[in-house]
This record gives sequence, C-alpha cells and structure tokens, in this order.
Amino acid sequence: MTMASAPDSDATYLLYEGTQYQSYQFLGSHMEERQGMRGINFAVWAPNAKQVNVSGSFNGWDGSNHKMSMSDGVWTLFIPKLEEGTLYKYEIITLDDECYLKSDPYAFHTELRPGTASIVTSLEGYEWQDEEWLATKTSNQFLQQPLLIYEVHLGSWKRKEDGGFYTYLELADELVDYVLERGYTHIELMPLEEHPLDASWGYQVTSYFSVTSRFGSPKDFMVFVDRCHQKGIGVIMDWVPAHYCKDAHGLTRFDGTPLYEYADSRKGENPTWGTQIFDYGKPEVLSFLISNALFWMDVYHIDGLRVDAVYSILTLNFDREGGDRITNEFGGDENLEGIAFLQKLNAVVFSRYPNALMMAEDSSSYPGVTTSVDHGGLGFNYKWNLGYTWNTLEYMKKTQEERGEAEDQLTNSLLNAWEENYILPYAHDEVVHSSKSLLGKMSGDDNWQRFANLRVLYSYMIGHPGKKLLFMGNEFGQMDDWNSESALEWNLLEFEEHQQFEAFVKMMNHFYKAEKALWELDYDPSGFEAIGAEDRSDGLVMFIRKAEKTDEHLVIVCNFKTETHENYRLGVMKQGTYQEVFNSDKPEFGGSGVGNESHLMAEEFACQDRPYSITIHIPPLAAVIFKYTPSEG
Repeated sequence: MTMASAPDSDATYLLYEGTQYQSYQFLGSHMEERQGMRGINFAVWAPNAKQVNVSGSFNGWDGSNHKMSMSDGVWTLFIPKLEEGTLYKYEIITLDDECYLKSDPYAFHTELRPGTASIVTSLEGYEWQDEEWLATKTSNQFLQQPLLIYEVHLGSWKRKEDGGFYTYLELADELVDYVLERGYTHIELMPLEEHPLDASWGYQVTSYFSVTSRFGSPKDFMVFVDRCHQKGIGVIMDWVPAHYCKDAHGLTRFDGTPLYEYADSRKGENPTWGTQIFDYGKPEVLSFLISNALFWMDVYHIDGLRVDAVYSILTLNFDREGGDRITNEFGGDENLEGIAFLQKLNAVVFSRYPNALMMAEDSSSYPGVTTSVDHGGLGFNYKWNLGYTWNTLEYMKKTQEERGEAEDQLTNSLLNAWEENYILPYAHDEVVHSSKSLLGKMSGDDNWQRFANLRVLYSYMIGHPGKKLLFMGNEFGQMDDWNSESALEWNLLEFEEHQQFEAFVKMMNHFYKAEKALWELDYDPSGFEAIGAEDRSDGLVMFIRKAEKTDEHLVIVCNFKTETHENYRLGVMKQGTYQEVFNSDKPEFGGSGVGNESHLMAEEFACQDRPYSITIHIPPLAAVIFKYTPSEG
C-alpha cells in the first residue's frame, strides 16, 4: 500500500514566494511514520510534468506501480516499509510523453560515480562535539582576526598506494592535524556537492544537497567538520550557484521544460563551460539555492561559503561574443535578477548566521561587493582580490632587468587595498593546466633565486592588507602543475631546499597569527603607511602595519632584487627600539644569512620624510620585518 500526502500549504506557499529557506526539510526523501507504518515520503517539485513516479532498487526500476500525486506543482508519495539505503530516482513523464529518469534534486546522498541514483539517507542522530568552537564565534570576529586559509582538493591532497582516495574519516585524522601544525586558521574545500566528473573538481554539480560519496558518507563528513572545529580550525566550502552541468540525470530540463534554468538559451546556457545557468528570476529557484546555502551551515556546521564565479552571475554577457550580446530592461549589461539573488542570499545568511564567512570569487570591477545590502552592496563580507594575484605573479615572472620598469604592477594593489574587504588568494587556478606551480613561475638563474623569490612574495602577501589563502602544495614548493588525478609531490620533502621552504612557510604562518599589526586593521587605512613609495625602480617595497594600539606596529621591508643593501637608512616616525622579528633570508630557510642586530635604536636623523631613522641591512630577494618598542620614559 502506498499513500500520497500533499505537502503543507504554508511550506509550498513560501517555496513559490522564493522565501522557503529550509525546503530540504519537506522536499526529497524522508523517513517517516504514517498510520503506524514506517516508510519513506518522497516529494519533488516538477510542476510541468504529466506524471511522476518513484522507481528504484525496490521495484526493479519500474515506477509504474508507484505513481506520485501532484498538488501545487509538488509531487508526493509515501511508500511504507522502505528503509534507509534505498536507491531511487524520479521517473518523469513529460507533456510530450517522453520519460526521464532524474536524480532527486534534494537527495542527501548519491551513488558513487558512475552510478547516479539517489540514496535514502537520514542526517539525524550525529552527536556534535563542537560547542566550544560555535560559542567562540562573534559577529565581527573574522574582520578583526587573522584569517589564513589552506585551500584543499580532497581527491588529490594525498592518495593511497593503490591510487584510491583518503576517506573523510582518514582525513579527519591526518589533514586536520597537518593544517593545525602549520598555522592555518581555516580549511577551504573545493566543491563537495555530488558531481559526475572528477576532472570538474566539483564545479559542475548534479546533486546540491549530497556531499560527494567519493570520500564516504554524510555522517563521515560530519566527523571531519567536527574534528576541524574541535582543533580550532574553521571550514569553508566552495559553492557553485552560477551554473550546473547538463548531465541527463541532473537538473537540466528537469520536468521536460527549463525548470531550474532560464528558458531563453542565451541566458540559460554558458557556452564556455557547456553548462546551464540558474534562472534567478524564478522564486522557486531562489528557494532552492538559498535553502542549499543554509543547509550546509544548518546540517554540517560549515562556517562559510566561497561563492564561485560571481562575475558570471552579475552579467548577462559573461564570455559572450560581441554579436550575441543581450541587455536588461534598461539597456545595460547587468543581470539584475542575479544581483538581486546575491543580495538576498547574503541578507538571509547573515540574518541567521551573523558570523558566517561569505566570500565572493569575483573577477569583475563591480562596486560594493563587500558593502552591506542595506547600503546598496552585494552584502558579502569578503572578496577575492584576483587583480592582486594576477599582477603580483606577472611581476614575479619578470627578470631582474624587467622589474625596474614594472614595480607599479607589484604595488598598485596597495592603492586600492580598502575598496573591498579583500582576501589575497594564491589558489588552484594559478597552478593548473600548464600554468606552472607558484615556484615554477618565479624567475631566477637557479633554484636558490626561485625559492628566494617565492619567500619574498609570500612575505609581501603576509604584510599586505587583506586576509590570506594558499592552495595545497604551495607550502612546500610543489614543482609541477597541480594534477587533480594524483597526489601532491610529497616526495619533494626528501630534499633539503623543500624542507627549508616548508619550515619557512610554517614559521611565517605562525608569525602572522601572533602579530596583531598584520590583521587587526586590515580594512582600515589607518593601519597602513607607505615608506619611500616615490622610488618605483629599486625593487624595495616598504611600509608600516599597525595594530589598534598605536604603539604596536611593524616596519616591513621587501627586496625584490638580487642586490644586498648594506647600511641602508630607513626613515621611521618614532623614537625607540626596532627589533628584527622576521627575516626570510635566514640560513635555515635556505637564505644567504644577511640580517640585523637584535635591537636597533632610532636616531634623530631625518630620512624619507620622517624625523627619525634606523640603519639596516636588507638581504637579497628577501623580506625583513622590524617590531617597534617605545623608549622608556
């Protein structure tokens, strides 16, 4: 016996209003008890279907005896005696009498590829142990705190001897401790929603509510997040609301019509990626997407989302050829519905999770990405500074002779560092598809210069206003491009120069976390002061970073040339002692060993428009940082 049961009218009303933010609680498959019988209730939104049936492992994949009933566009059916672990799909009969087998858009678990069936799964019953982590979050914690992110692709961080994946449970033991020991504050995981193709890295999704089965079960993933939190590590997940893949079992033409995507193929398809674009003007799609964002926070305790490909959501003509351009109702290029979606997304997320991290991966110049929605912005609290990434890496590729004419490329990001709340990312896109690893991008006559260049680049990043992100492998000097089909080049750590570089990055990360001047006023111009900026050809980039306590500041000197500066006179604002507290040129890091005495007293000798100065040694291709201590009395 099967029973149909219409969903709650209030729930469906909110779905159609675009304000149903927990739609996963009644759509999808849920274990229930009806009239004393245990079973599974199935519910799916497919308003334009002629008929929808449930087919699965329990009926030989023939849904003719398990027909669903429709009310207000939502099809439902309760099937008694079915249990957790049941495999199923929806059999969609279209108005043209075509039959599609579709995975459940709200499934909590999905078969391991190449299988595509949804799996009935309960997310109840896990006992979280992260109360202390959740209690320590405050609404402004992250803007005024260190944020140092380790970006990870779980499928290629490490592999087993047979080439198999590490599981969520194994990674909870190994990866979490690795990140903790190296000083990172957060792990960012490349998309974890179920996807059919490993090579997409998770960016072309079929099941938005299913954590990928490649590494284990949903509750295994809960263990991973829980372990991160118990060790004081936050978890950020890449999230992909910009597009989805066209695989037949996914969302594309779900009920025989363009249901989740725009009906106009010019708006509904991304020609570059070969994917479908969500219809941001459809309330039910907004309910789906915003519910999904909250789902990862509600159910898996995710601390934030890095929203992928924001530029493609903001514009109607992303990667579109000139002759095929389309405009909005005002004749402009902006996707007004996409903009409204992002604003609504952030407003809702922050209303429920005021301390969430909402990060925009946005390569456009759209203004106000991190301005609040109330003030007309998109409402994110962070934006990736991709201009910083591209320009600094282009500079580091240049020879010593070329750098003299290109220093603006390195320092222009300091002029607009406060336009948004920026994150400075050296992420996966910079080290893949024959683009070379970060170490491989560094210019130099030999390995010594390449490693020294990478040390001074990282030091500059640590000193530069903005939060920080490094992709896995960059912490020990990966030599080759990142290959998602195999593990990182861990064997490199058998060589001294990679061991030294890893030691440098570890020291740098812990130094960053310990010094308030490097993060407390990241988004306040009063926390930064340039030194000697008028000379744009000497390879020296010098500035001061300040903490909220005005006497607590660091003087940062970065030398991007191979020349050593002996007895260089550096202008400072205050009398007192300046102590070298950071030097990327130390011998234990593979450097040449040029350094400074432990305490340097400021002299009353004007220099660089400052009333006092100190005399320092600046090592080649290196950064030195001095900490100020006021004079007693």
